[in-house]
Amino acid sequence: LAAWSGNSCVRLEVEKTVAEAAAMAARLIATVLGIGIARRTHATLALSGGSSPLPMLGDLVRQPLDWKAIHVFQVDERVVARGDTARNLTNIEELLVTNGPLPRRNLHPMWVDRADLLGSAAEYAAGIEKMAGVPAIFDAVHLGLGTDGHTASLFAGDPALKVKDRAVALTAEHHGYTRMTLTLPVINRARSIIWFVTGADKAGVLADLYAGGAPFPAARVARLRAVVVADSAAAKDATAPKKRRAKAKSKVVP
Repeated sequence: LAAWSGNSCVRLEVEKTVAEAAAMAARLIATVLGIGIARRTHATLALSGGSSPLPMLGDLVRQPLDWKAIHVFQVDERVVARGDTARNLTNIEELLVTNGPLPRRNLHPMWVDRADLLGSAAEYAAGIEKMAGVPAIFDAVHLGLGTDGHTASLFAGDPALKVKDRAVALTAEHHGYTRMTLTLPVINRARSIIWFVTGADKAGVLADLYAGGAPFPAARVARLRAVVVADSAAAKDATAPKKRRAKAKSKVVP
């Protein structure tokens, strides 16, 4: 099931199950990366972390792509030691590199275990520009959606939301972790933005995002060239354009 919002260009693709939604998101990302390789000899992808996208990543690594021509960056990372289960890199590295087709040199981790985090953020931004141009334009950015309306590590009230002159910023502490994150300007310049949202607990916030005009950070992501891929549980309130709910749910999940 595909739907289009009446007040924007955001596209909604709904599949019945998480597995079917994961397969759809993986195919969309693969299509964008294939176009990027054909046009520019290489393609760039920024991946969000957490457990939700794991099924999608499992499907993505099975796509028939020239993985030597793909460079993968992180959307965000918690400031924890390498190998920590809370670190987004752990699952991305395992699925794409250790057990997948991506050459290790083509995975670009956020080095959050260095003492100079500001310097590390600046270095990461420079690395993005080396592969994605100046100003940096990713071929695809994958985003998730928190029940509190955050995306990447952009949380309501955080100074990182106001950053306009850098591609990478540090955040305040949220749910026990300081984080490094891509900023809105570089996310919004992407050629394609693919949201992957699953689970009934996301239904309310996804309905708000789809309707447009919501007050939370995720609503500040560009809607042009954006696709939301969701399972039926997450999309049950968003499968037709509607007015935003009077008040978004306050439940917060790290």
